[in-house]
Amino acid sequence: MENFLLKLSVMLVPGLLAITCHEVSHGFIAWRFGDPTARMMGRLTLNPLKHLDIIGTLMIFFIGIGWAKPVPVVYENLRNPRRDMIWVAAAGPITNFTLATVSALLLRALVAIGNPAGSASPLALFLEPLVMMLAFSVYINLLLAIFNLIPVPPLDGGRVMVGLLPYRQAAAWARIEPYGMIIIIVLVFFTNIFSYVISPVLNFGIHLLAGPQSGLVLGVTRLMMR
Repeated sequence: MENFLLKLSVMLVPGLLAITCHEVSHGFIAWRFGDPTARMMGRLTLNPLKHLDIIGTLMIFFIGIGWAKPVPVVYENLRNPRRDMIWVAAAGPITNFTLATVSALLLRALVAIGNPAGSASPLALFLEPLVMMLAFSVYINLLLAIFNLIPVPPLDGGRVMVGLLPYRQAAAWARIEPYGMIIIIVLVFFTNIFSYVISPVLNFGIHLLAGPQSGLVLGVTRLMMR
């Protein structure tokens, strides 16, 4: 029980913020490009209760990645549907990359403040919970961004791909979407895509953003995933 409460206290806020901002960014960009559907449905809010998918939220605690209820986008409402949908889809991963970068910069700053002479200080103990949350925020935001860039619809990378391909190839690729989640499940659970593709890119991103604190990010993540 104590271990679960520790995980809850560290993972809940970064996890909810990551998936909530991801979805809000889709709806906001869609609104800016002419589709007010998300705004009219009250989805342009940082209130996580408007975006929560219960199963997707629980998955953060069990497998380290989750999801929210997708923000509705009416393709036909966009002023230039093919072009605009690229930006609507890309907004989610871009937002997660941004959150990961901000979290990494704050993490570096707090570690420097709490440990100015290279030894533990009372301030470091006070800041420890926030440091752990920021470390997990780097991990979960990078993971969400990288995972969503897999070019299989309905993931964001798949929808970006549909917007970039020539019309005939784009139409063929879009027809994959009804089977997309099955393909994704097969890729994640029955292939080595996580070990050979996602994990190396994720580790590279953590080392790039967190620098000297990359070990802290990976250590906190391993602790949370036990």
